[in-house]
Amino acid sequence: MTAQRLLSQGRRLCFAAIAALALAAPLSARDSLGVFSNWGAFRDPGVPRCYAIAQPFESDREGDYRAFASVGTWPRRNVRGQVHLRLSRKLAEDAAITLTVGDRRFELTGGGGDAWARDKAMDAAIVAAMRAAGRMTVTARDSRGRRFSDRYDLTGAATAIDAATVGCARVTS
Repeated sequence: MTAQRLLSQGRRLCFAAIAALALAAPLSARDSLGVFSNWGAFRDPGVPRCYAIAQPFESDREGDYRAFASVGTWPRRNVRGQVHLRLSRKLAEDAAITLTVGDRRFELTGGGGDAWARDKAMDAAIVAAMRAAGRMTVTARDSRGRRFSDRYDLTGAATAIDAATVGCARVTS
């Protein structure tokens, strides 16, 4: 297979994975705002919220959960650019969670199978790093004490984040 064909096949698989994520809830709950390479953007008008989302291109082993990374906006809660990672495995108690975006490192907070930035300033710094980097990796220890990593390709992330932000721009309190 040529490199161009492999790339095209990879994009189709990524689109299918993003579509599967979007279809995990009732179809009427979400509006697609677009698919941008490895990332999709969606609006849930019932909440209302908008978000950019992607699955990892690589996880170390079979996980406990279906991993994803998202950047969300909840206009009625005055929340914009909130980073959320659903990890592939259940975290160990008090596990350190490290997100590496390009050459930037962030120590996240979390529990169970989820991780977040510690505050709004960290959310903003992570989103800025995502706009400039090509990849990001979240690393932690699972409930069995094993180290694991979920790796994301950031191609299309900036455009998906922008689409999600614009998708909720006209929602009022």
